[in-house]
Amino acid sequence: MVLGKVKSLTISFDCLNDSNVPVYSSGDTVSGRVNLEVTGEIRVKSLKIHARGHAKVRWTESRNAGSNTAYTQNYTEEVEYFNHKDILIGHERDDDNSEEGLNTIHSGRHEYAFSFELPQTPLATSFEGRHGSVRYWVKAELHRPWLLPVKLKKEFTVFEHIDINTPSLLSPQAGTKEKTLCCWFCTSGPISLSAKIERKGYTPGESIQIFAEIENCSSRMVVPKAAIYQTQAFYAKGKMKEVKQLVANLRGESLSSGKTETWNGRLLKIPPVSPSILDCSIIRVEYSLMVYVDIPGAMDLFLNLPLVIGTIPLHPFGSRTSSVSSQCSINMNWLGLSLPERPEAPPSYAEVVTEEQRQSHLAPMSAYDDFERALQGPLFAYIQEFRFLPPPLYSEIDPNPDQQTDDRPSCPSR
Repeated sequence: MVLGKVKSLTISFDCLNDSNVPVYSSGDTVSGRVNLEVTGEIRVKSLKIHARGHAKVRWTESRNAGSNTAYTQNYTEEVEYFNHKDILIGHERDDDNSEEGLNTIHSGRHEYAFSFELPQTPLATSFEGRHGSVRYWVKAELHRPWLLPVKLKKEFTVFEHIDINTPSLLSPQAGTKEKTLCCWFCTSGPISLSAKIERKGYTPGESIQIFAEIENCSSRMVVPKAAIYQTQAFYAKGKMKEVKQLVANLRGESLSSGKTETWNGRLLKIPPVSPSILDCSIIRVEYSLMVYVDIPGAMDLFLNLPLVIGTIPLHPFGSRTSSVSSQCSINMNWLGLSLPERPEAPPSYAEVVTEEQRQSHLAPMSAYDDFERALQGPLFAYIQEFRFLPPPLYSEIDPNPDQQTDDRPSCPSR
């Protein structure tokens, strides 16, 4: 009897997304198939799968132990997130070359399904760095008597989701710095830098609006710039190795002595980058926005504003609220606007909405009905009922003056 040969051994995942790329998160079920194609009949002992997820760091450093002695110090650390094994065909023992207990596979293509569940605990996002990586993979092994095993490994991606719609990531980031240049006994005027961004959390593809003011009172020509940096930190044996990489940058106009430049929402786009990794004990990936002033012949003046690159984009309602509050704060602080001492009374309801408009909007509208059905939320079921209802009457005179029991001045109505 002439034994057949293994023509191909492949692994395919059951992808849950439209991009047909295997992407999972903690708690998800990873499923797929091991595809085996043989020419002729073969006998196998087992077909196994081995799935594993782990983070690993490794780097070396050269050290001197004396005038003529040098050695290399290795730093290695590993964290395992899960380790799953399963047998699709056959039995556990592979070192036995006996002919007993063999399984016969006939010529043709064959599929063997597998599935396993990722741990519910947080997993580190898949990552490839200079001194370390976070990898998740599935390996298939086909064992036959008297032959070397056929092995195949295929990786899949894990994202530990970071939702930027949280209060800590929606908070504005700002800073101010000043630097005075000195040359021997001569001192020039200061260079001042103020910068602000509307929030801390962003997702790849978004543009960061930078609000900044740079004032050059020195005698030198300076250039304002901004850049996004990725910082990779690797930890092993109590040591830390750090790598800093430029992600994106922009350049402003040169400022001569006595000039000022203002950035009113200068845009800096975030390219496709790995999300921040904040929960791994041996690998950490962080981002920052550096707004700085390039000063020839001196140390640059710079501000570091921390960033978090997430996976869940900003909710449209959160974006509007954040933008409005941030823009209001920027206008009040930097443009010198102030509130009027006494607020004006708002216009009456009749001045804003006519009777014809009110009656027409009380009737059902298909556009709003479609919008409410799409949202499918209990909150929007009440929008139609209260649309264009008159607001309470406005008055600067206390309607209940007899309720005051002392002579203390009362606050004006608002």
